[in-house]
Amino acid sequence: MTDTHRYLVIGSTGKTGRRVMSALNERGLDARGVSRSTEIPFDWNDHSTWSAALQGIDRAYVTYSPDIAIPGAVETVEALVQLAIDKGVKRIVLLTGRGEEEAQRAEKLIQRPELEWTVVRASWFMQNFSEGAFTGMVMEGAVTLPARDIAEPFIDVDDIAEVATVSLVEEGHAGRIYEVTGPRAITFTQAVAELSEELAREVHYERIPTEAFVSGLEAAGLPDGVAWLLDYLFTTVLDGRNVEVHHGVEEALGRPPRDFRDYLRDAIAAGAWEVNR
Repeated sequence: MTDTHRYLVIGSTGKTGRRVMSALNERGLDARGVSRSTEIPFDWNDHSTWSAALQGIDRAYVTYSPDIAIPGAVETVEALVQLAIDKGVKRIVLLTGRGEEEAQRAEKLIQRPELEWTVVRASWFMQNFSEGAFTGMVMEGAVTLPARDIAEPFIDVDDIAEVATVSLVEEGHAGRIYEVTGPRAITFTQAVAELSEELAREVHYERIPTEAFVSGLEAAGLPDGVAWLLDYLFTTVLDGRNVEVHHGVEEALGRPPRDFRDYLRDAIAAGAWEVNR
């Protein structure tokens, strides 16, 4: 049976968005990826860009940048969801974060009777070490963060993207909240130790005071919102509330999630931390 739906991926250049976009293209589906830099632009801070991005779309994958926990994000997502419904969107898959009160408020916004909705509620991304904020630290041999000795069941972004893709394309996922985590919870100290072992070179974890971390972010010129977000994630969300492993990947895909070691080996094989990449 031919799939005649038109798909939208908001944040198609992001960690999960570009993977979802690639999966839709591999399936030969009619998919439009949008971000601030695409031909049809989409900017969360510019409502005038939304209508063109949603034109003709009936299924959408929604990610909020930089994070749905940012103050004001819930109200912005609410406006987007209403416009999407008005434009004829019938199915929305929303990416949110575990243990974030703002994220759970946003989840309720898509739980509308006129929508086929799915929430993908994710733990911390493994790829933050290779594609995100911690990459340079790994390259320099010292991951310096304010994270306490509290475990987190890191999730592989490839697993998130696969859950999002099947929820968009296939039947049987509407009305589900998939809480997706990796198969085990580990501390940042453990994660960096495993990374060091797989790389076969010294990388260590050093916990620094939150004040020093935030000052360093500000000195590096990060936008206030990003600095606030990282401070919030380390001081509030990473407090032990998310230690428990959940089984959203198995529920959605019928297979276990990838382990942190598997992610590390694949990232190393792809040259993630090569000095001259």
